Amino acid sequence: MTPSGAAWELLVPAAAAPARARGRALQAALREAVRTGRLAPGTRLPSSRELAADLGVSRGLVTEAYEQLTAEGYLRSDRGAGTWVGGAARAAHPRARDLAPRPAGARADFLPGTPDLSLFPRAAWAAAQRGVLAELPHQALGYPDPRGLPRLRTALAELLARRRGVVADPERVIVVSGVAQATTLLGFVLHARGARAIGVEDPGSPEHGTLYASAGLDAVPLPLDGEGLATGPLQESGVRAVVTTPAHQFPSGIAYSARRRTELLDWARSVDGLVVEDDYDGDFRYDRAPVGALQGLDPERVAYTGSVSKSLAPGLRLGWLLVPAALAEEVVERKRTMDLGNPVVDQALLARFVERGDYDRQLRRCQRAYRERRDTLVSALEEHFPGTEVSGIAAGLHVIAALPGRYGPPEYFLELERTAAAGVAVRPLADYGRAVERADVRLVLGYAHQSPARIRDGVRLMAQALRA
Repeated sequence: MTPSGAAWELLVPAAAAPARARGRALQAALREAVRTGRLAPGTRLPSSRELAADLGVSRGLVTEAYEQLTAEGYLRSDRGAGTWVGGAARAAHPRARDLAPRPAGARADFLPGTPDLSLFPRAAWAAAQRGVLAELPHQALGYPDPRGLPRLRTALAELLARRRGVVADPERVIVVSGVAQATTLLGFVLHARGARAIGVEDPGSPEHGTLYASAGLDAVPLPLDGEGLATGPLQESGVRAVVTTPAHQFPSGIAYSARRRTELLDWARSVDGLVVEDDYDGDFRYDRAPVGALQGLDPERVAYTGSVSKSLAPGLRLGWLLVPAALAEEVVERKRTMDLGNPVVDQALLARFVERGDYDRQLRRCQRAYRERRDTLVSALEEHFPGTEVSGIAAGLHVIAALPGRYGPPEYFLELERTAAAGVAVRPLADYGRAVERADVRLVLGYAHQSPARIRDGVRLMAQALRA
């Protein structure tokens, strides 16, 4: 089989390329012809002399292209029998899909967990980036300390000690790509030490179980009471590590009481265990100063983690993990083998952002916006759903709304898809754990990512849908 004239049309632009680029262009065009099947396996190619004459290029250029593609496996050359298209290449159909989670296009999206990405401080971030690129020495662009840049670890230690009351030694601060990586790192280390299970709050974040499962640990659901994680079931479970969100429990919205914090640490000491503190939105408290982190009470029994996902943007993939001394070496080694450290420029940028007070200003900006939106949501619920009880502390990015019984069980409220048909996305508390009764009409309503006007409109649409 010999190639048709149409197959060579792909090579004509390559022959017309600038002299210096002509050889590479010809090789790329031939590869593409083989990959796409325009030159099928078994096709005999013209001699280098013939093809050079057809394309108006030098014979040496064609010979070099044939030799290169033969070495790569696209072509095969039999002595005395010419050059043929090989059978190793298969036609590819490249398609870049975007698997990032996206909202479903609802008119009002009350699904929790998303900050307002329009609040991202683009101008301040760009200024910090210019400053970092101007001052960063060349040698700093090599592989970093797997724990993170000393400059960022120092800045984070000061920030967390000041704002969250943690005991923060820069030597035990590890820069991670978000709480998800911190969770996985701890899971691998605990598994290597012999652990096979870890306790998780019920109800709680569904991601915790998935992430620990990837490290070989079974997630054991443990119920909550009004003060936090119930200590009786915790003691009976037999686990020696547990994940908590004590500053603002997700999704119930409670803050652990002082007594329960003490009991939790007493349990950890009694079993030589570990408490993992996920401080996912601890900076956002609207009725008083935020409660300090649990880690500050016993830094040798608590691994503390957080990120900029709620304060700046989850797409930055920047967070931190403070580990007890007994785990530090193993966690750092696991971090090194996992990714050799986080991007240097991004780390230096965040360090500068924190050092110059830009991060504190961003937190204040978000607090003002989110407080207003929470107040708007509570007011709209009172107007359109009289008798609704909003529970949980005034903090974070969501509320728990207990609708009056006349609105029926969650199945009635959700499965009839009335809210979805009205363009409103909502989720019940029962979706987040086994300990919540399905007949309990409590909704987890996120508000941070919506404007006050859209919040009011969404609650109105939801009320209209239920009255229909």
